[in-house]
Amino acid sequence: MSSKASKLSILFADISGSTKLYDALGDERARKVVATTLTLLGDVVARYKGTVIKTIGDEIMCTFDDAEIATKAACDMQESLDEANEGGATEVPVNIRIGYHFGPCIQENGDVHGDAVNVAARMAAQAKARQIITTAETAKLLPSMLQSSTRFVDHAFIKGKGEMEIVEFIWQEDDVTTMSVDLSKVAVGAGHAVQLRLEYRDVALVLNSAREMAVLGRSPTCDIAVAETQASRQHIKIELRRDKFFLIDQSTNGTWVQSSGVQVVVRREEIQLTGEGLISLGRAMDDNPQELVRYSLQG
Repeated sequence: MSSKASKLSILFADISGSTKLYDALGDERARKVVATTLTLLGDVVARYKGTVIKTIGDEIMCTFDDAEIATKAACDMQESLDEANEGGATEVPVNIRIGYHFGPCIQENGDVHGDAVNVAARMAAQAKARQIITTAETAKLLPSMLQSSTRFVDHAFIKGKGEMEIVEFIWQEDDVTTMSVDLSKVAVGAGHAVQLRLEYRDVALVLNSAREMAVLGRSPTCDIAVAETQASRQHIKIELRRDKFFLIDQSTNGTWVQSSGVQVVVRREEIQLTGEGLISLGRAMDDNPQELVRYSLQG
């Protein structure tokens, strides 16, 4: 027997309300839905270079090298399942709950044991459908941009650890804050016919009064699908309101907008687009992103 002590992020994701699923669909159809869902979750794990340790009924247990990767994978799991539900891939809508924790564990013969596993399992038990729950201890390891999307939930007593603070990672948010940011000195007066031209690789899309909104992200179902690994599936919306165009970020990693020498990062907020410039989904301009979207306001 070979064993190795290490620190990993342990993540559990399970289907919420699976008993009702079996009651509603019957054993054969429900097993198919569960299998499809677990396969989808396993694909996300592979995409983030994690390891699936095992599946137990309607639950998947996996590991990631650090807290940041686990957080992004958890968000992608929820987003991917939303997309599958909308596309009818799971036959009936399915929700999952996720709990994870970064800490010490023992890797042994393809399995993982120890402190982090026990805490992660408790986090999963605390989560509700469509929630991502972790410990405050794990959240403190995240970059500040991700930490800003956590909120306190409760305290829980965990055997061997005492009382621990539990937080929720907000992966989807309906309320968007408006930022007053002057990205350009170009002003557009009300009453003028305006349009916004978006260009990415060989794709060009024009927004105007005839077409007022576009969704950009990693998903092929987006109006403009951007091949950026750091992008969320539906990363941003751009929409026309009263002769003004607004970029609304709904992502995990944020959006960088550069115009007239001014650079702004937007996360779960919205800003007005003016003039012309560049948009980077999920990757800072300082990181030399290759998958840039160009925009120009016309009229």
